[in-house]
Amino acid sequence: MPHYEPWSEERARAVVDEFAHLEGPLMPMLHAVQETFGHVPDAIVPMLAEKLNVSRAEVHGVVTFYHDFRHEPAGRHVLKLCRAEACQAAGGDALAEHAEHRLGCKLGETTADGRVTVEPIYCLGLCATAPSAMLDGKIVARLTERRLDALIVEAQS
Repeated sequence: MPHYEPWSEERARAVVDEFAHLEGPLMPMLHAVQETFGHVPDAIVPMLAEKLNVSRAEVHGVVTFYHDFRHEPAGRHVLKLCRAEACQAAGGDALAEHAEHRLGCKLGETTADGRVTVEPIYCLGLCATAPSAMLDGKIVARLTERRLDALIVEAQS
């Protein structure tokens, strides 16, 4: 269960500085910021632009292009449901609808109690064992409604 720090400009600068020595550090910086704060706050964009001597638009473009970067902190658990073609063909649409109904929120949202964020992911690389999902980094293949219910119960506990 992730524990995120509250936003702090000082802490953000320290996180960013850890990656300043890398060539092409923007992606590692963004991932580290999200791991630290649970999302990529808008306030980090000008900080990164200045640090990397690029425009704010360039940083914003990267943040908005990649679906894994969140604009709001995630819930305590993150359930990712594969939405790629192989998983859709194997029943992924019905499973996504089931998860939305069980959790009371849509894909890309967090439950009202803040316990679970359910997100679409576009391919976990398990096409031969579709449909698939991932709960807090643990991959589950051959997902069924029953297995999905078990993941939801685990995430809600």
